[in-house]
This record gives sequence, structure tokens and C-alpha cells, in this order.
Amino acid sequence: MRLRKQDLGDRNLIGARVEAIRKERNMKQKDLLAQLQVNGVDMNASGLSKLEGQIRFVTDFEMLALADIFEISVDALLGRGETPSNI
Repeated sequence: MRLRKQDLGDRNLIGARVEAIRKERNMKQKDLLAQLQVNGVDMNASGLSKLEGQIRFVTDFEMLALADIFEISVDALLGRGETPSNI
């Protein structure tokens, strides 16, 4: 597992949560990418890495797909309302 070389960015609010939830569920980036594709979101590994690092914007389609994949609300992804443990 490689460690992040860059500091977290400021282009989205959900990146760090996405990474934490993914890791909490023992999911690799490639597994999440496959789930995103099943949900109609075409994203590559670089895009996901940048999303998690908060250095790229997140579209509403991506946010909805991530919430569906993780079975949580969009509010939880945004840090509002209920949040998964360890975040």
C-alpha cells in the first residue's frame, strides 16, 4: 500500500470519507472503480485517487453512486447527519 505523497486538497468534502469508508470495508480502489462502473460512473484509478485526495471536484452523479455503493446517505458522505464509524 502506497502512502499519499500530497497533502489533502480542498476541492471536495467527501474524498477523505470515501477513502476511510472504502478502507473500513477492506475494499481496494479497483473494487470501488468496478462498482462505480456498474453504477454508470466511468472513472479511472487516477480520478479516484484525486477524488480521495480531495484534489478533484466530485460530480453529483459520482456522489449519488458512491452513496448507493456504500449504502449510506449523501448527507453522511458530506459529514452531515449520520456518519459511519471511524470517520
